[in-house]
Amino acid sequence: MTSDTEHGKILVVDDEPLVRRSISKRLTKAGHECIEAGDAKEVIDLIRDGQPRLVILDIKMPGKSGTDLLPEILESFPGTAVIMATAIVDPHIIVDCMRNGAQDYIMKPFDLEYMTQIVGKVLEKQKLEQDIQEFQESLLTQVENQKKEIQKLFLNSIESLVFALEAKDKYTAGHSRRVAEIAVAIAQKMNLSGDELDNIRLGALLHDTGKIAIDYNIINKAERLTEDEYRHVMAHASIGAGIVKPIVSQDILNIILFHHGYYNGEGFDQDLKGDDIPLGARILAVADSYDAMTSDRPYRAALSSEKGIEEINRCSGTQFDPDVVAAFNIVLSHEI
Repeated sequence: MTSDTEHGKILVVDDEPLVRRSISKRLTKAGHECIEAGDAKEVIDLIRDGQPRLVILDIKMPGKSGTDLLPEILESFPGTAVIMATAIVDPHIIVDCMRNGAQDYIMKPFDLEYMTQIVGKVLEKQKLEQDIQEFQESLLTQVENQKKEIQKLFLNSIESLVFALEAKDKYTAGHSRRVAEIAVAIAQKMNLSGDELDNIRLGALLHDTGKIAIDYNIINKAERLTEDEYRHVMAHASIGAGIVKPIVSQDILNIILFHHGYYNGEGFDQDLKGDDIPLGARILAVADSYDAMTSDRPYRAALSSEKGIEEINRCSGTQFDPDVVAAFNIVLSHEI
């Protein structure tokens, strides 16, 4: 009985019809389905239509030679194995073919039994490589699924911790959730979707994670902060990014890292400005500032929604991206 690895469609390429028929007849007897081609153009058309597992390719043909056709086949149809057939004894040509991706070669005049063995070995090797690739892809899928589950658990834990800390402070209770809702609404108005929207939502939920490490007395200080105290508070962006770095994408990290950047580049210890600041961070800057202004803080009472919107617009082009502010105005106009 013929094994599964021996079966497969084989394209026999030779400009001599008698040679093609002889090869095809022997391989058909071995359990393979054979198709034939006599020139390069026919080869490409037949591979495109039938995608054979293996091509037996004559090196010397009129027009485009087998050596010229080999890289074209492998580039356009990477799943196809190629065995070179040649009457040329020049080892340099054979070595070049092998270096360029041919699996093996057979010499003319053909020993049909030996040729059949070579074909079987190449197909077995091809099948083994496919099995290994499928196994690796399966493992990668399992690892990726496990990674996503671990990531989800970790992020849920971080979110829960942030929300628990916020809940203990009447000034910050619910801040991250509200900021996330506003940021996502702005992003949708700016026609963002998919991963970009998910990144903004997650970045907004986690943007104050770093305040876990900030002195509670400084955060809730009723008087104006000193420069050192302000620097200490602003460190929450980089601290938060460091906490979640092992488990989130770079896009989310950038949203957290740069959400206090000024659009005109004149923010505290700022390197980026304008459109070089990631869009997600520019969106978060507006959402975060608006919710902070319209919430009670130790050093002042909450501003009204109208006053908060007015302040956001006043800082458009300096602290905030004008395009983000425009989208923010549309979002908030439906809520007031």
